[in-house]
Amino acid sequence: MLSMANDLKRCAVAGDANDPLSTRIYSAPSSPGRTAFQRDRERVVQSRAFRRLAGKTQVFTSRSSDHFRSRLTHTIEVAEIARTAVTQLRLNEALAETLALVHDIGHPPFGHAGERALDGCLRRHGLSFDHNLHALRIVEHFEQRYAAHRGLNLTLGVREGIIKHSRDYKSSEHPELAEYFLEQMPPLEAQLIDLADEVAYLTADLDDGVESGLLEIGHIVDNVSIVGRCYRIVEEKNPEVEQKYLFHEALQLMQNILTDDLIATTRANVEAIGANSLEDIRRHPARLAHLSAQAEAERLEEKRYLYDTLYTCEVLEREHDKAKEVVTALFDFWVDSPDDLPPSYVEEIESEGLARVVADYIAGMTDSFIFEQYARVKRMVRR
Repeated sequence: MLSMANDLKRCAVAGDANDPLSTRIYSAPSSPGRTAFQRDRERVVQSRAFRRLAGKTQVFTSRSSDHFRSRLTHTIEVAEIARTAVTQLRLNEALAETLALVHDIGHPPFGHAGERALDGCLRRHGLSFDHNLHALRIVEHFEQRYAAHRGLNLTLGVREGIIKHSRDYKSSEHPELAEYFLEQMPPLEAQLIDLADEVAYLTADLDDGVESGLLEIGHIVDNVSIVGRCYRIVEEKNPEVEQKYLFHEALQLMQNILTDDLIATTRANVEAIGANSLEDIRRHPARLAHLSAQAEAERLEEKRYLYDTLYTCEVLEREHDKAKEVVTALFDFWVDSPDDLPPSYVEEIESEGLARVVADYIAGMTDSFIFEQYARVKRMVRR
């Protein structure tokens, strides 16, 4: 069994040339000085889909304020937390950072409201929308960066992590994903991404909620236990400082507490099962990356608070209704008028089906572009 003084390096993905998870669909020349996952990180960052994250909603639409998080800035914050965790656990940093950078690449415009709307449209055609599976379609098919093939030609390890970082898929329901070890747990690097995501957005959404004027610092401090505890610690050290600065520092303290807890709990869970290899991680019947019981309870309390006070507030519900209106109207228009789609998408209809192609087109849009298309289509319909 690993000792507390040891690390989890033996459970990390190797990432070297002999590691099966470093293999690609298409052969690629070696790159001295860079591992396969480091090269994947560069491919993700240089992709169009990654750049479009700058124009996609996190909680507030990108048109609301330059100060609110976009999908891109949120993604960078997730990568920072993931890098901290894997560095301390001696896991594969390049793999974890790549997975953090790519984890939201499949999200459509308007955040989760846009995803729900797009999923609703597809279900009328017997289909569904899943941003993890769409992310895989992006990196395997839609990104065109190379002369010899479509897609980014990412490693098997990164493609597995794209699918499995936040949920487990059954092989009976998704036989097309058979190569991604669906009956086994993902590596620790992938398991950590989902919780790094949680820690990042719990911190950021409170910050943006206060910045928007929809949340009040005093109410948060009184109703979210971990924030209240952190705020009092900061206030005791800085009694004369303005409230908003105390709050910002309290949020950073909360993020550090949750990140440290994630690291310590994951390490303890691995040690508890005596894992000495990646295969031990894979064969375990449950994920090992977790928060402690207390931290998990506080996470759930904060998440419920955000749902009750921010995510479902009247202002955001209006934005969600608008997102549904725009996505649904455009989806229906292009299903009825497929010749209005860009030629490259029209070419996909025969192989992919019209409804899926329309959803693919919408999912790739930024908030600003989809509003432009909505205005254009409305003018066309009025003629």
